[in-house]
Amino acid sequence: MKTKYTIEDMDRIADEIRSRISVQPEIGLILGSGLGPLSESIENPTIIPYHDLTGWPLSTVEGHAGELVIGNLEGQDVLVMNGRIHYYEGYEMSQVTLPIRVMQRLGIKTLIVTNAAGGINQDFVPGNPMLITDHLNFLGMAGANPLRGPNLDEFGTRFPDMSQAYDRELIEITRGVAKEQGLTLYEGVYVCLSGPTFETPADLRFLAGAGVDAVGMSTVPEVIVANHGGQRVLGISGITNSSNLYGEAETTHEEVIETGLILAPKMMDLIRGVLRLL
Repeated sequence: MKTKYTIEDMDRIADEIRSRISVQPEIGLILGSGLGPLSESIENPTIIPYHDLTGWPLSTVEGHAGELVIGNLEGQDVLVMNGRIHYYEGYEMSQVTLPIRVMQRLGIKTLIVTNAAGGINQDFVPGNPMLITDHLNFLGMAGANPLRGPNLDEFGTRFPDMSQAYDRELIEITRGVAKEQGLTLYEGVYVCLSGPTFETPADLRFLAGAGVDAVGMSTVPEVIVANHGGQRVLGISGITNSSNLYGEAETTHEEVIETGLILAPKMMDLIRGVLRLL
């Protein structure tokens, strides 16, 4: 499988998708671990398994179905990734972020990205969403930035600004929706680590000291590429567990999936409310 993609590669995949749908999706949505049920609310869906798309990397993690669902949700034509690709699966950053590039070639201007995350902030109760207001790009700091290499001028500048990686207007809309729904919505900074190991207590105490509120293994590379390509981004983490700052409990993927089932209805209500106002 390719690890480097040309504009022609991206356009070929975009054309494959176009040939199978009758709508022009305006919004892209990426679902995190355990949040697959959100895709079941799409009206008049067209489902495209990842393995049907030439060169599209396959998701290998439990809780990630590995399919595109294109249809209508709250009056908006959407393209939903039911399952994402992770760096820890052995993929290169160009592969992890290929779906974002394809969305951009499809003309999708807004990206709503969700994930399952551990709550480092000790005030966070698992089973509630967190609005991502900023992120800490540990992978990029260590050299694994998805924009490393020749710049793709067709998408954006060599040195993109990341001071407002998460769209301020979308953040305000989401706050208003949560208030109207009476939904507990935390806000905070998300950090992406490479995984697949969960964090040690020392890792978590270090991150807490750096001002991080939630930790996961995705999202940040996708958000960077989305910003580079001029997309507006809304990020929402589902807090699936309390992080183990002092080594008193074990963290498991099963726990993440189980709490994701509780989170799914809340996340769906929140996203539906946001879509109605776009």
